[in-house]
This record gives sequence, structure tokens and C-alpha cells, in this order.
Amino acid sequence: MMNCCGLITVQKEPVPLQSIEVELEVRDHVATVVSTLKYQNKEDKPVEAVFVFPLPGDAAVCHFSAVIGQKEIVAEVKEKQEAREEYDDALSSGQQAFLLEESEQSPDIFSMKVGGLAPGESASIRLEYVTELAVQADDGLRFCLPAVLNPRYQPQGASVQVFSVPASLVPYTLCFCGRLFSPRPICKVESSCSLEPLQYLNTDQTQATVKLAAGHKFDRDVELVIYYKDAHQPTAVVEAGQTSAETGTLMGDPVVMVSLYPEFPQSVMSSVASCGEFVFLLDRSGSMDCSTSNSREQETRISSARDTLLLLLKSLPMGCYFNIYSFGSSYEHIFPQSVEYSEKSMEEALKKVKGMEADLGGTEILEPLKHIYSQRCIPSQPRQLFVFTDGEVGNTKEVLDLVKKNSGSHRCFSFGIGEGASSALINGLAKEGGGHAQFITGTDRMQPKVMQSLRFALQPAVEDISVTWGLPKGVSVTVLSPPITSIFQGQRSLIYGQLTGQVAAASSHSETCLWFYLYNHRFDFDKFSVSHMDALHQDHAKIFVELCVEEVETPQQPPRDPLLQLVSLQKASGCWILDPDLAAALGKTSEEVEKSKPAMVGVWATILALIWLHGFKMDAKEEWELLAMKAASWLRAQNAPCVPECVDAGNALLGCNLQKDALML
Repeated sequence: MMNCCGLITVQKEPVPLQSIEVELEVRDHVATVVSTLKYQNKEDKPVEAVFVFPLPGDAAVCHFSAVIGQKEIVAEVKEKQEAREEYDDALSSGQQAFLLEESEQSPDIFSMKVGGLAPGESASIRLEYVTELAVQADDGLRFCLPAVLNPRYQPQGASVQVFSVPASLVPYTLCFCGRLFSPRPICKVESSCSLEPLQYLNTDQTQATVKLAAGHKFDRDVELVIYYKDAHQPTAVVEAGQTSAETGTLMGDPVVMVSLYPEFPQSVMSSVASCGEFVFLLDRSGSMDCSTSNSREQETRISSARDTLLLLLKSLPMGCYFNIYSFGSSYEHIFPQSVEYSEKSMEEALKKVKGMEADLGGTEILEPLKHIYSQRCIPSQPRQLFVFTDGEVGNTKEVLDLVKKNSGSHRCFSFGIGEGASSALINGLAKEGGGHAQFITGTDRMQPKVMQSLRFALQPAVEDISVTWGLPKGVSVTVLSPPITSIFQGQRSLIYGQLTGQVAAASSHSETCLWFYLYNHRFDFDKFSVSHMDALHQDHAKIFVELCVEEVETPQQPPRDPLLQLVSLQKASGCWILDPDLAAALGKTSEEVEKSKPAMVGVWATILALIWLHGFKMDAKEEWELLAMKAASWLRAQNAPCVPECVDAGNALLGCNLQKDALML
């Protein structure tokens, strides 16, 4: 089993895994994961073992226990040095002991020393944690099972990675069951793996169970994306306090989670900023040469990143500044410092981007970040940093501390590429930098997610955010989460509060209001009631593994996307020029395009490109919408009387039927 996680000896050798059981419970936007892993020492001598467990970066461990033989040990929270000393004392006296620690450099890695494991003895490890689910570009909530709970199996002695193996060769089983609760109906659950049909548990479809289909293949992450109805409506969920805990304490009082996922008026959001300093930081380590997914005939991560940079550069507004950094064991930058966006600077950058390969070695991100922050900020050009990486770093805490130190001078948008990207690093960069995090896994396309973040970066600022709690007399709330300082279109914010007083009797009358100012426009959300959610007790079913051997083919590069062909021809100002390359991108000959052209050639070429985008690529609108807005702005600036004539002629040439208003003209 090729895995650096799980139960391993101090010599880094894996202790054989026997079974995995995972129970997932999702309540609105938060997931609780309870996992039980069983191992056995098959050596003829005792081994000292370490359990290494990767967690989402913002996860909180709420229970840990381990059973060796007939003895169970439940973890207690203690000061780090005190815990280490007690562990060493127990081990030296021949006792069994466990020590669970968070990595000092990476908060998404927990390691536990389980001490001596006798020959033939089994160890059962149970760990429970809670984590917030990330919101995707399409409003879905993403949950990904950590690799240690879904190991990639590779037969012993295999020299190449395999896509699937016979079930008889896999010496462990996986049991997975998920339970979903929400104040609103659950529309659907999608996955990178095959699922059984969603089973609803009540008539309003606010409770459901989800299971893996038989024949799970240990060749990919188990990833679930959950979709709720009316995703942008605010909700609140209350969790009762523990009866065994003292009233007035955090564990004894009920707590409330308020979910805010606003949708702003189109009239406001259609305006975008025309200034800013955009710095793109691209991972060029060796792993970026891997395929973007486990499917065959897929492009590599680095080629997808190059295409994404093309879209980004074409979508930047005139008048802004930009620069591109790339890093591995060392780092490079295209310009000594950020330069003004123009046709010349854009073309120079695109030429350099085309030559970028995954050839810079490791993943050393700290030094390029230091260099970026050492550059003086440009007056009236807010700095926006976009970070693309597929790996982990050994100094996550130091990196995040640096971003936090410079958070007052920039916003950071981060992108985790592939299934090995560190959630602690990606989420931490966005959290400390006041931006937004995105993960690109499986068959996800990088471009729409990145363009969504560019739209965030170009949005008007949300200011003066305040939350008012309308609670009955005798009930009060203490807000536990940090204050909300920014809200983006399409970004979810969660507020946690501790409730005191007669909460149960007053819950049906509790209301919460949110308002904020967006460029001096006041927006109010409707009041919404707090809902209680009953616990669901449902036995989970075991899913055993059945795999089959499939032939491994050599990945091939796909042909160039027609959309990217057209985008690559756009000028920095937003226009297109009439030439054979444009005709070919439109699927026409030069003669066909020339024959129909009106007097103003630039206007004609740009309108043709817009008609093609709206007529044939509406499914990818998220990717080209910003550059189309720039093209429409250029056309309006020309004040050309021939626009209606060009639209009619373009429709006839391309076989479309679009109105001028549909093209934003």
C-alpha cells in the first residue's frame, strides 16, 4: 500500500490494515466524521508504531481513543510538553501509551505514537473530528474523505501505478455511511465514486442517507458534493448542550450556527473594478506534470494552469498592473516588478507562459511570497494574489504567518490542484489573506473556478457588515466566531454563537437579521427562524470491495479547446482583429468572413467573436464572461453606427439568432 499515512513503524514501514469504518454526519454546512481503523502487527517482534492522520486544515478533533488487546485508552487534552513527558514515562516503564499531536508545521497532519505493539496483536483506532464544508462554484458543498480513510492500494512489487486491482488482492475492507440533515430540502449528492441512490428519510426531503455503491475502487478520493434547495437563503441550526456538562459553559450551553450565503443584485455586481495589481504565483514542481485526474487521456496540471493563465490575462481590465511568478525549488518572475497591463506586456507574458513546464523541482513557496511582499504596493491599485499549487509544504505555519502579517496590503485567492494539495495550506492562504479558496480535483476544470475568483477580486467591496440577533427576553447570545470583514458574491460565511437562557422554549420565536452596505447601497436579508434538528439513529451498512483489473493506457494530450483558440486571439483592449486565425477559430474560411464584413473591420471581428461565444459556448460562460464584458465595453467606446448591421450579418454567417442586448451592447 503506497501511503505515507495510517499506522506506520518508526522505520516508516506500514502496519497491515484490516478494516476501515467511516460514519459521516452532515448538518447543513458542517460535517462530523467518525472513523475506526483496525491494524495488526504481523511481525514476530514488538514494533513501536505511529499513527499519521491528515485532516482538513480547519478541522477540530473532538474524540480520540485506541484499543490494544482488551485495553482501551481515551485521549485527554493536555499541554504539549506535559503530554510528551507522561508518554515517555509510561513507555519506559513497559506500559502501553498513546500520544496524539498536531504537526507544528502543518495543522492538517495529526500524528499519534501508540507505543509498543506486541507480535500478532491488533490495534483499533477511533477518531472523530468536525469540519466546515467548502462551497463550490456551483453552490455545492464539498466533502472529501482523507486518504488514510480511503487508501490507494497498489499490489506489492508493482512498478507502476494501477487504476484498479482484483478485490482478492486488497487485504482490507471499507464501510462508509453518510447521513445528511438540513433545514432545507436536499436536492442531490454527486460523487467522484459510484453511489447508491439517495435515500430520503422524511417527506420534506431534509434528511437522507448516502452510501458507496458496491465495488468501490481504491484509486481515487471519496468525494461528495451536496446540493441544497434555495442555497442562498440564510439558515440557522441549534445544537443542544451536553447534559453532563455544567450550564454556563461552552459544552453545557446550546450553540447556534448561522449560515450566510448572499446573492447580490445584478445591477450592482455587473460593475467591475478597472484597477488593481494582480500577481499570479504558479507551482512548477515536478508533480504538476501529472494528469489532472485519474481518467485516461487527460491534460496535465501544468498545461491546464497555462490555459488558465491565458484566460486570466485576457480578462484583466485595462489600466491594471500584473506580474507572474512561478516556483519549485527556486522561483522566477516574468517582470522585475508588476507592470501596467497593455497589449505589449500581455503578449510578452503569454509568450513566457507558453514555455512554462513542471521543471523547477520541489515546492518551496515561502521565498517567492517574501519577494512579492517586499515589492512596494502601487497607489490606488489594490494587490490581489492568486496562488496555484498541487502539493504540500513542510513549513505551512511559517507561510501562513507571512500571509497574515501582510494581510492589510492584499487579498489572497488560493487553488489546490489535484488530490494531494494540502487543505491546511490552501484554506489557510485564503483565510489569512481575506480571499477565497478553491479545490480542483477529479474531473473538475480549473478554468471556471479560477475565473469565479477573478470575479470576486474585481467585485465592489462589501462594507459595514453587521448582524443583529432578535432574541426573546431572557435569552442572550455570545458570538464565538471572528467578525465578518468581507463578503463576496457566491461566498459562504458562518457565524457561531453560544446561547444562554430559556433557549428551548424560545427557539421558535428567535430571528436573526443581517445587513451591510455595498457602495452605499443598503441590503437587508429577510428575517429567518432558527430550526432544531433531531438526531437520526440509522444503522449503517457495510460496503465491501470488489475491483477488477483494467488495462493501463498511456495518457495522450487532448486537442486544443476551440474556446481557448478564440480567446488567445483577443487583444488586451478587448477587441479581435479580422485575420485567417480568427476565421479558423470560428469554423469559417477567410473568404466567408471577408465577404460579409461591413465597413469597420475591428467592430465586425469583435462582434463575430461575441456571437460565437454566446451562441456556442454558453455552457462555459463562467470562463469567458469577463473577457466578453471587456469586448462589449470596447465596442461601446467605438460608438460605431454599424453595430446593428454587424450583429445581423454575424448571426447569418454563424447560424445564430442573437439580439444586440444579449451581447451586452
